[in-house]
Amino acid sequence: MGAAVGGVILDESVLLAPQHDDDLHANSSVQSGAESLLRKLRHSKIRVGISYGLDLSDHKVSLLKRMATLYSYDCFILNASSLDDAQNEIFLAWGDIGGSILYLVSDKKKEVFPKLSNCGWLVVVLRSLGQESADGGSACEYSSMVYINKLEELPLTVCHLNRKALRNTAATVGYVMKPSREEDFAKRGAFPLYPTQNGLMFLPLTFELPLSPQLQEVDIVLHKATDEIVSIDLSSSSNLSERVAYTRGMRELQRYMEHQPDCCVIDPFNNIYPVVDRLKIQEILLGLENLNTEGHCTIRAPHFLKVDNFHEHDLVQRLSEAKLSLPSIVKPQVACGVANAHTMAIVFRTEDFKDLSVPLPAVVQEYVDHSSTLYKFYVLGEKVFYAVKKSTPNADILMKLSESNGLKPLVFDSLKSLPTGGEDQHRGDSNCSKATNHCIDLELVTDAANWLMRMLDLTIFGFDVVIQECTGDHVIVDVNYLPSFKEVPDDIAIPAFWSAIKKKFESRKSK
Repeated sequence: MGAAVGGVILDESVLLAPQHDDDLHANSSVQSGAESLLRKLRHSKIRVGISYGLDLSDHKVSLLKRMATLYSYDCFILNASSLDDAQNEIFLAWGDIGGSILYLVSDKKKEVFPKLSNCGWLVVVLRSLGQESADGGSACEYSSMVYINKLEELPLTVCHLNRKALRNTAATVGYVMKPSREEDFAKRGAFPLYPTQNGLMFLPLTFELPLSPQLQEVDIVLHKATDEIVSIDLSSSSNLSERVAYTRGMRELQRYMEHQPDCCVIDPFNNIYPVVDRLKIQEILLGLENLNTEGHCTIRAPHFLKVDNFHEHDLVQRLSEAKLSLPSIVKPQVACGVANAHTMAIVFRTEDFKDLSVPLPAVVQEYVDHSSTLYKFYVLGEKVFYAVKKSTPNADILMKLSESNGLKPLVFDSLKSLPTGGEDQHRGDSNCSKATNHCIDLELVTDAANWLMRMLDLTIFGFDVVIQECTGDHVIVDVNYLPSFKEVPDDIAIPAFWSAIKKKFESRKSK
């Protein structure tokens, strides 16, 4: 069995722009796609270095060193005449990396090819513009070297070489999500290109390259499809799967998965649709009442009502029938993926519904007094974690906050900021129990987490719980797909994340 790629050397010829761009600003002197590649390799669990020759200008050397510092890479001097010295320097810096070294170089530096072919490295050659092969840009092997046409192909090439070296004993996870989310996961070590202890490798899928060659290297697809939603039409009577429109790339990925039943998807698109629709989730949460037993805490959904028009003449009556009193919190029915999905309002007077700026259709939801304490639960396969977060204050505090503005609705974006009420947020009836860390019934909420996992058939998801003052009811107020679980320590969360993916894959294979 061969060794996987444990180190990557990026030659200056693949990072710096052509000579005629020398007079441009330093940032403009970097090859297209170079910075994106540097970011992806930074947290890949692979050692990375940047090499350059002695004949390089001081300006370019300075630029390379700044890039190396920014991404915590090493710098090495490498010439065709001093390759042995460079190898010794790399060995001293990296020691035994437990795998092979891959050297990425431009085809413009053909003078180093003869020696490179005999040094024992895996050599990948980036073709110059206009020299692309007729194979459409996918990596192809020629002699002892591998040729690629774009820098974006390097992660795919590393993955291909690793699968070949390990004889496909590691399962490859192809993942796609928006760059900021990918960076958040990657910097925690969640997406290594080098195999994990439980036999997973992670490949960033990109819509900048043909999707089919990438997916041929993949055993598991991990996606945050809600990042790629273009629009959702809730007015249609068709199935929700037909009302959600995705970007072109995500539609292509969806079609591929539909025609590849053996591909393990975390999670199938149909399974995440309820999380996109706040009304649907509310209706599902009504089933929590089946978990409750006499003499124990109650876990439940908040009272709610769907509203299509804030000017409905019988709105007050409908609110009463839904057991909703004021203040209530109003949320768009669309939960994610589109503009204003997180624009919400806390309403104190019925007459203020008519001018509300929350997008329609909307869900009016019970506002639960919970002493500003929110419990964020994360389900990663069979593991359940939680974190305690500061939340919005009780209703009486909110009303005082709003009185200065004539009790007008408090409108906010839940992703950016929440209404707060100063230091006196925990004041209330002393006979009521407060929502503290000691009140949470972990056994009850864990049962609810397992119930939700069965109902939604999701592998990785999160939900928010508040504990109602006086009653002690545990109320699930929100459910979301593939959360960041950033409050859970990395050394606990990331192995659980990998384990959840691997167990899903093994379960799928056994079926």
